[in-house]
Amino acid sequence: MKVRPELLYSVLDLCPIGLGATAADAFRHALDLALATERWGYHRYWVAEHHNIPGVACAATSVVMAHLAGGTSRIRIGSGGIMLPNHAPLIIAEQFGTLESLYPGRIDLGLGRAPGSDILTARALRRNLGSNGKTFPPGCGRIIKLLWPGPGRGAAGHSWDGIASADLSPGIQYL
Repeated sequence: MKVRPELLYSVLDLCPIGLGATAADAFRHALDLALATERWGYHRYWVAEHHNIPGVACAATSVVMAHLAGGTSRIRIGSGGIMLPNHAPLIIAEQFGTLESLYPGRIDLGLGRAPGSDILTARALRRNLGSNGKTFPPGCGRIIKLLWPGPGRGAAGHSWDGIASADLSPGIQYL
């Protein structure tokens, strides 16, 4: 008889802001839900990245993740996902390296390539709109080189000592 692998449950949260509520309320509710899913034995709790969308409070994904990881003890906390066209790879490596240092073995970095917003928001987020499907793989490669220790780490062979997780690495998922 073939044995099925254990099914791992996860949550993807947009941190909705309820009618008459505030972003602070949404963050409290997100932590309550993360604690409940941890008690129920869920494997991971991910936060989406959405900008300039009324009713959701998940624009600063890594900050929300820090709040959730600090309030829980076992569940993996991740991004579902960080839209790479909106961020410099070094910033993402530093943020997630820091999170992994603070919460070792509990951080997931979900990376996506969609711009995920209207044109005005996209312009406000990025210095240029030149990101496309062809820029995603090299950006992911830069993040991996910045996070993983070893010779030739970083751009042009530079070692990036400022990344907090030189001995740890978050789990990376491509969305």
